[in-house]
Amino acid sequence: MNISQTSTQINSKKKSTPSIKVVFLQRKPRKFGNFSVEFVFDSVRRNLPEDIEGLHHIVKYESIGFWNRLYITIEAAFNQADVNHVTGDVHFLTLFLKKRKTVLTFLDIIFMKNPSKLARMVLKFFWITLPVKKAAVIITISQATKDELLKHTSCDPDKIRVIYVPISNDFVQVPKPFNKEKPVILQLGCAPNKNIDRLIEAVKDIPCHLEIVGKLPEDLLQKLIDYHMSYHVSWNLSNAEIKQKYTQCDIVTLISTYEGFGMPIVEANATGRVAISANVFSMPEAAGDAAHLVDPYDIDAIRKGFLKIIEDDAYREDLIQKGLKNRERFTEEKIANDYCEQYREIASRQLKS
Repeated sequence: MNISQTSTQINSKKKSTPSIKVVFLQRKPRKFGNFSVEFVFDSVRRNLPEDIEGLHHIVKYESIGFWNRLYITIEAAFNQADVNHVTGDVHFLTLFLKKRKTVLTFLDIIFMKNPSKLARMVLKFFWITLPVKKAAVIITISQATKDELLKHTSCDPDKIRVIYVPISNDFVQVPKPFNKEKPVILQLGCAPNKNIDRLIEAVKDIPCHLEIVGKLPEDLLQKLIDYHMSYHVSWNLSNAEIKQKYTQCDIVTLISTYEGFGMPIVEANATGRVAISANVFSMPEAAGDAAHLVDPYDIDAIRKGFLKIIEDDAYREDLIQKGLKNRERFTEEKIANDYCEQYREIASRQLKS
């Protein structure tokens, strides 16, 4: 992924003179990290209207260690605009920003599940308490994330707005006959919350092929081998390669124990693939009635969910059709417009002050 480390205008639309400049302050991604933040805000910037100019600033260092974090916090302070948007994961960048100009997005609060009490205290202070105080507007990517954030802060709920994740217009319906004999099951991500251990246990006796995107831990890889399962593991894929994985699969699975939103559900919807997901946190919110939802802690329920999808043609087709409608809630244009309303509100407040 080719990334610039300086503030640059990336909005390619031909514009008249914009009245609002928004700088998107973004983390430096790790080599094998999750790129969801990058995808989301690349989409927002592409769809900005003529009155808003998008500037992109990726911080110089990864968010690792005290000195790196101090440097990038100071760096952010020297790259402010009419509106400063800290786009997630590096919430502490708000520390030296002007509060009245600052928008902060929370993607999830999974870091508060750290097993160390001391770590949770530090994370809460620098990733929640201080950043929330230093932002004029807080955005979460689901109502579930907003509800969880409110458990950890006394912030006024009206200060927190929910704006969903945009799904790229590049995800379009690609019809494919369903392979009932040996369906290809696509799993994106291998983090502990992705629940791959229970996924493997649930489908080990179902004829299928597991297509896993992400660096699978050795113990789970060994389990696939021990069960003589059909599988393929890949990682560090391009956007085009990931889209191809969707078109080649029969079922998309996201039976996570935790998600801030659940992009694979809606990406499956957009591609015309049936999705199975978990009935916890934000996943029912993203799925609506367009996915089969299961208890992610119940292996038997997961197995029965896959069998229902595989064996019941009418049910599967109904989910696919509902998915194509569900996808319309998350278009790039709609989500960009939702963000622009927040930017204009911030700019308007400054004119009045």
